[in-house]
Amino acid sequence: MARREFSERSDRIVATEPVEVRRYAGYTRFNHWFTAALIIALILSGFALFTPQLFFLTALFGGGQSTRFLHPIIGVVSCLSFLLLFVQLWRLNIMRREDLVWARHIGDVLTANEENLPELGKYNLGQKMVFWGMFWLLLAMIISGVMIWQQFFADMISIEVRRWAVLVHSVSAVLMVLVIILHVHAAIWTRGTINAMTSGRVSGGWAWRHHRKWLREVANRQDTPPAE
Repeated sequence: MARREFSERSDRIVATEPVEVRRYAGYTRFNHWFTAALIIALILSGFALFTPQLFFLTALFGGGQSTRFLHPIIGVVSCLSFLLLFVQLWRLNIMRREDLVWARHIGDVLTANEENLPELGKYNLGQKMVFWGMFWLLLAMIISGVMIWQQFFADMISIEVRRWAVLVHSVSAVLMVLVIILHVHAAIWTRGTINAMTSGRVSGGWAWRHHRKWLREVANRQDTPPAE
C-alpha cells in the first residue's frame, strides 16, 4: 500500500474534464462548518458577557441568564467538535523543512509569485499556524473556562486563581478572534480555497499550483495497484 505522508485516505483525483481533486470528505466538511458555527456562537456569547456595551448580544441567546448558562456549554461542545477535526488533520499539520523555506519567501507568497516557493503537502505554513493556534487557544480557553465555571467548580478554585483564569480566558478569546480573521482572510485571498471546504473539490491546476507535493502523492497512490 502506498504511503500517506501528505494526504488523507479520502483524497483522490476525480476523472472529470477539467480534472478535479477531492480535497475534503463530506464528514470533514461538516465537522469544519459545525465547529465554525459553534465558535462564532461562543465568541458572540462571550463578548455579550465581557462588557456591558455588548450586552445586547445576549438577545441572540434568549437573554442574560440563558447566555450565562449556554456560553460554557457551547465552549465544551466546540472543543469536542474541534477535537474530532484535530484527530483527522493533526498529522498533516506537522511542521516540515519546506515550511521554513516557505516562510523565508513570504514576500513571494504575498505577491502570488509561487514559482519560487517549495512544493508543499496538503497545508502550507500559514494554514498550519492557524490550525495549531486554534488548538492551543481552545485548550487554554477550556482549562481557564472550567476554572471560572462557578456553577460546578466554585468551591474547587480559589479567588486568586480564578482571577488569573479570567485574564487567560479573555486574552485567549481575543487572540482566537484574530486567528479566525486571519483564517477567513487567507481563504478569501487564495481563490478556490473556500470552494474546497464547500464542495470538497479543487481543480487540478489549483492543486498543482498551491500543493504540488500533496497532488503528487494522491496521483502516485491512485497509480499504485492494490496489494494482493
